Amino acid sequence: MKQQSSASLANHASAPSFEISIETEDHGQAIEHLHQTVFGPGRFTRAAFRVREQGGHDAALSFVATRPDGEMIASVRLTWITTSVSRSKGLLLGPLCVMPNLQKQGIGKALVAKCIEAAKQANAAYVMLVGDQPYYGPLGFDVVAKRNVLMPGPVDLNRLLVCPLGGFDPSQMAGLVSHSDILPD
Repeated sequence: MKQQSSASLANHASAPSFEISIETEDHGQAIEHLHQTVFGPGRFTRAAFRVREQGGHDAALSFVATRPDGEMIASVRLTWITTSVSRSKGLLLGPLCVMPNLQKQGIGKALVAKCIEAAKQANAAYVMLVGDQPYYGPLGFDVVAKRNVLMPGPVDLNRLLVCPLGGFDPSQMAGLVSHSDILPD
């Protein structure tokens, strides 16, 4: 499942050519190196990481961007989550990671768009992330209703964003976000 994405970046004259494909086991070491390069050791203290350490990501819904020569230049993962009170099941997006010298060229947005498409096909109710609303807003994300949803660690509630899918009403979300393995259906 490869997607040629350079055509969608017409507004980025110098944007690199890349393909998006499903993450495989072969990408693991390169993804870990990219996470270390971009986020450093602080990545382990983030609230979203607390969710991801409760269980694995869904590799069938996680993607990498590679150059035509096969070099991996970006990655994004989706992890199934559930809220404890409303039992709303969706996907946590992240980490979204792009090589520093290739940021702001549309690669990250192309990966997010691919994740939203995959989440819809997987019948997820929503995609949630911790990030900046000005970046993610144009992709369909808005701030989660404050005090309704909590993360398992400190998070700026202005950065807790949700993209509802298939008519899902995010105002109905309530409770602590946990990996779906912790709060099964």
